[in-house]
Amino acid sequence: MVQLAPAAAMDEVTFRSDTVLSDVHLYTPNHRHLMVRLNSVGQPVFLSQFKLLWSQDSRTDSGATGGDHGDVHTKEPPSAETGSTGSPPGSGRSNEGFSLQAGADTTGREAAEAQLDEDGDLDVVRRPRAASDRNPAGPPRDKVHPMILAQEEDDVLGEEAQGSPHDIIRIEHTMATPLEDVGKQVWRGALLLADYILFRQDLFRGCTALELGAGTGLASIIAATVARTVYCTDVGADLLTMCQRNIALNSHLAAAGGGVVKVKELDWLKDDLCTDPEVPFSWSQEEISDLYDHTTILFAAEVFYDDDLTDAVFKTLSRLAHRLKNACTAILSVEKRLNFTLRHLDVTCEAYDHFRSCLRALDQLADGKLRFVVEPVEASFPQLLVYERIQQLELWKIIAEPVT
Repeated sequence: MVQLAPAAAMDEVTFRSDTVLSDVHLYTPNHRHLMVRLNSVGQPVFLSQFKLLWSQDSRTDSGATGGDHGDVHTKEPPSAETGSTGSPPGSGRSNEGFSLQAGADTTGREAAEAQLDEDGDLDVVRRPRAASDRNPAGPPRDKVHPMILAQEEDDVLGEEAQGSPHDIIRIEHTMATPLEDVGKQVWRGALLLADYILFRQDLFRGCTALELGAGTGLASIIAATVARTVYCTDVGADLLTMCQRNIALNSHLAAAGGGVVKVKELDWLKDDLCTDPEVPFSWSQEEISDLYDHTTILFAAEVFYDDDLTDAVFKTLSRLAHRLKNACTAILSVEKRLNFTLRHLDVTCEAYDHFRSCLRALDQLADGKLRFVVEPVEASFPQLLVYERIQQLELWKIIAEPVT
């Protein structure tokens, strides 16, 4: 809903948007969503499934040949609007290390074809007939029985956490949220980052990694399939609780690779980690020591939408890199979003421009201790998750090395 904000005069009219909705949820078919509960602040929580287009036999081999991006090319990705879970585009079908499941989406195509009648027109599935219709023209349809949801139901996970197949990621999320709660949605940048992790398993295998602004935790879940320990961090007890539930829903994926995911609070606006045992998701001294002694990978997706927060992210990256005992690599995923602004009367991308300026400042930083090398990552690696990989999605790699 868009409404007029209070203004002093008619020539000073501005607009305010109440909610933000991710394209991932906007174009996902309704049957892929299941409303499961209300969170502690009364927001509806949905459960969605994301299909991994891999085969179990080749999981451990993926990315073993390294990151030669120039030899890998992709075609147009499958449209997210169709709900297709077909094979990923490009040479991922034949690329060494990526043996994809043949015919993974036969059911999806059959379902799409079944929606057309013999003349090719759309065959609309109608809602159930009323119970008062005693003489239906055709076979009776199933009745719809609404489910009453309670806040923070404890038994939603049930046995599903153990029964999910290894090619399905189950994520709890909200749909449309205020800007301050966008971390409760799944964004395309997180799916792109997850694809890169699956492609560069050699970079993540056996390492200790930390995700900044993890949101629903999707990228951390993927990282845990190859990494030894993943610190999945964000702020807000409600968000971190949702993230913890997603880790539990997909624990079978991390367990298969021997990885461990630890959900922790990390506030970019604070210099130190919270160690108060009374605070949920706080850090123990042992975990802090493990973080600084062993972490070699930092990663973040879709956290560059506000200039002040972007500044805080880069300050946190620099601070962590200086405290880590080992050289580290940071992988950042961002979507270049174009917006028409009344101030410029033109299409701009101010949040992205500020992100790029922060990259340049970090690349030119010379403090005598660390040297930061910033380089773009070509997004031509195979696509193993179903989403629309648009041109505005970008990956950046930052290598922090001691000055010699």
